[in-house]
Amino acid sequence: MKTPSLPARVLAGALRPFAKVKPEESATAVIMTLTAFLLLSAYYLLKTVREPLILLQGGAEVKLYARAAQGVLMVGVVHVYGKLARRVGRMKLLASVFAFFISNLVIFAILATTSLRIGLAFFLWVGIFSYTVVAQFWALAADIYTEEQGKRLFPIIGGGSSIGAVAGARLAKSLVPFGPSALMGASALILVVCASLIVWTERRAGARRAKSNEPHPDEPLSGEGPFHLLARDRYLLLIAVMILLLNWVNSAGEYILDRTLLASASEAHARGISPEAFVGAFKADYFAWYNLLGVLLQLLAVSRILAHLGVRRALLFLPGFAMVGYGAAVFAPVLSVLRLVKIGENAIEYSVADTARNALFLVTSRVEKYVGKTAVDTIAVRFGAIMSGMVVWIGTRVGLPTAGFAAINVVLTATWLGLVLAMGPEHARRSEESQRELSAEPVPS
Repeated sequence: MKTPSLPARVLAGALRPFAKVKPEESATAVIMTLTAFLLLSAYYLLKTVREPLILLQGGAEVKLYARAAQGVLMVGVVHVYGKLARRVGRMKLLASVFAFFISNLVIFAILATTSLRIGLAFFLWVGIFSYTVVAQFWALAADIYTEEQGKRLFPIIGGGSSIGAVAGARLAKSLVPFGPSALMGASALILVVCASLIVWTERRAGARRAKSNEPHPDEPLSGEGPFHLLARDRYLLLIAVMILLLNWVNSAGEYILDRTLLASASEAHARGISPEAFVGAFKADYFAWYNLLGVLLQLLAVSRILAHLGVRRALLFLPGFAMVGYGAAVFAPVLSVLRLVKIGENAIEYSVADTARNALFLVTSRVEKYVGKTAVDTIAVRFGAIMSGMVVWIGTRVGLPTAGFAAINVVLTATWLGLVLAMGPEHARRSEESQRELSAEPVPS
């Protein structure tokens, strides 16, 4: 076996405090981490444009209903994606997705310089963009790494995402005075760099021998549609329902927070404080805290949680915290409590939960990684928002108080915990099969 180079050994040593990285893995791991960093930086530039437009123009209800509308749009997006996956291989699929969204973003940047009202359209587009592009990135990560490698390396790659979210928010703050088009243009440039790094990673991975049970990366990925794939695959279906519940709870929690925030902003306005300044300051502080905690958890805790507790137990952290947090909000539905609940919930979701959820796909086939994961990460996410929107629509019309919405979340998190436990045996079975297939392959000389 070829001895790793000195730079590779140095890179592996530099990453060792956060996770165990072998020298021969270090270059690809660093590039994947950098790509994750840039992707989330680009997303937070766009999120900074999106949030004030939808909240101050429409309010908390309109924001929630717009998130629900994204679920309907996702059905069409996934249908088109499935058709494309039947025609092209892994690299062409990735390139097509990035080219589509980059070109869209350039158009939005141009429109932002005009007097056209693009707030709602942009909000809908950002939701589709964020889940589709990020799903493609993690599908590639799950495709090029084995389960054992993924458990070690995903926490580092996820750390790139967490740090990128913080960096993107900071960069966005400095670009805000230049207007929405500046943030959109900067994001488009970052995505071009991301696409280039993904091409490099894919070619490097393609140069290695493909798994014996997988088709060649250049062959069309799927012979069936994404909805048929979900319907016949119990494992994917369980993941989809879990993510639906996760986003139902998260969307409802965001609504509860926004509703309480706007009430507090009205009280502040009565004291002579601008509602825009009050909301903006609160959101900036809110984003900063949950991103900071997410980074600390990702860098210092996630790799240890996966190593000692495993993927299945790691998935219990978020619903467990959410149940306790929303239980507290039932008895104290005030802004200070809800702020702490949502900071903790988002910090755990964007570190422990996201890494463990992506690791679930390490034991799936290539078509499940790309077609199945994209369907799960887009449609299931937005259908969670749809369910949340329906509950809010009914609840606001019957006069349900904030504590009532928090109580609904407690019930949902209990169901979510049960689903994670039910999914455990299926993941264990697939993990054992994956290990057997890997051990049966000849070791390269």
